[in-house]
Amino acid sequence: MRRPMTEIARIRLRRVIVAALLTVAEAACAGQEIPPEQPPVLASFSASAIANGATLAALGDCAVCHTAPDGSPYAGGQGIQTPFGTVYATNITPDPTTGIGQWTLDAFRRAMRDGIDREGRHLYPVLPYPHFIHATDDDIAAMYAFLMTREPVTRQAPKNHLTFPFNWRPLLAAWNAWFLRPGIWQPDAAHDAEWNRGAYLVDAIGHCGACHTPHNAAGAEQRGQTLAGGEAEGWFAPALATNSQAPVPWSVDALTGYLRTGFDAGHGAAAGPMALVTHQLAAVPDTDVRAMAVYIGSLMPPKPAGAEAAPRPRPVADPQTTAIFDGACGACHGGDAPMTRNGAPSLALSTAINAPASRNVVDVILHGLPWREGHAGPYMPPFSDSLTDAQVASLAAYVRARYTVRQPWQDIDATVREARRQGGGS
Repeated sequence: MRRPMTEIARIRLRRVIVAALLTVAEAACAGQEIPPEQPPVLASFSASAIANGATLAALGDCAVCHTAPDGSPYAGGQGIQTPFGTVYATNITPDPTTGIGQWTLDAFRRAMRDGIDREGRHLYPVLPYPHFIHATDDDIAAMYAFLMTREPVTRQAPKNHLTFPFNWRPLLAAWNAWFLRPGIWQPDAAHDAEWNRGAYLVDAIGHCGACHTPHNAAGAEQRGQTLAGGEAEGWFAPALATNSQAPVPWSVDALTGYLRTGFDAGHGAAAGPMALVTHQLAAVPDTDVRAMAVYIGSLMPPKPAGAEAAPRPRPVADPQTTAIFDGACGACHGGDAPMTRNGAPSLALSTAINAPASRNVVDVILHGLPWREGHAGPYMPPFSDSLTDAQVASLAAYVRARYTVRQPWQDIDATVREARRQGGGS
């Protein structure tokens, strides 16, 4: 006599069926494997290609994502926070087992342009292939030459921590079909060579829009909103276009200096992921950084008369928060503080304090600006252990009200809780 199937057995059977269907679908959506090959002979790459590849890798921030805090350059392991979970950057050294040592140039090019690895698996667009798809063949080959001549490191990246269904890679085939826009970048004849060089570096190699453009619910950049401001790893990436809220308009010289050093006296200091980007840009030719500044500057609002004047602060009557500010911040940020007298910008000029969201100010109060040995840039201690969530929220609201004429931020309490939960991200 056949026994009735129990509920547990039914659940197990459904899971088996779903797993089988997903496996079949994954096989159907996967790309074709490109056979492995022995690592190319180093002498096969020209010195000029390697040097150009080094510059492009710095412009593309490859080391920022593909180097873990405790790891070797380009050996992977860095966790990238996304709204769907954490994606870990892979090893892109020429190690033959855990890296790309057995990848041909064709395999590398396919990953960079189509988001499909050598074995045919779809890659998550945390790798900014929606931007790299516009890079030239020569530049992709140069980046390949540079990476294949790095020191091989054996290190397997941790498994991604993504929730279902985002951990199911075949969904990326549909994502690519809907959002990926192929085509190598083409110059605009209406602009000069410097502007075009900057546009190419910003849009393709530098993939600035991956952070500075708002994303839709599927994680794709919103069309028609390029460089209108976005979010990256818990930090707000300010607008670089006509809706820029910088209290003093950026000049090309100011942008160039900021991109190279992470600091500008009229705007403030780079923090979070942007600080790491500026460390990379410090090593590339001045001409490339200035070209990026020329292009970005052309997108920003024109400079009105009297733009050099700082916004007039609003009076704030909050003795308790004033005392917190004077005790925690005043020694550096007060009107007569030595740092302010020596060229540091007033908080009234801070891009973070003038931003439409409070996240960057909250992050900096909680986690500070870390000291980076060997790199130019500001330092600020963290206050996460000395200030409560309520005090951080009150302090953020205080500097917004005291140093700007903009509307108060909303939901600062929730922002503080989320920022403390996620950590600094820098």
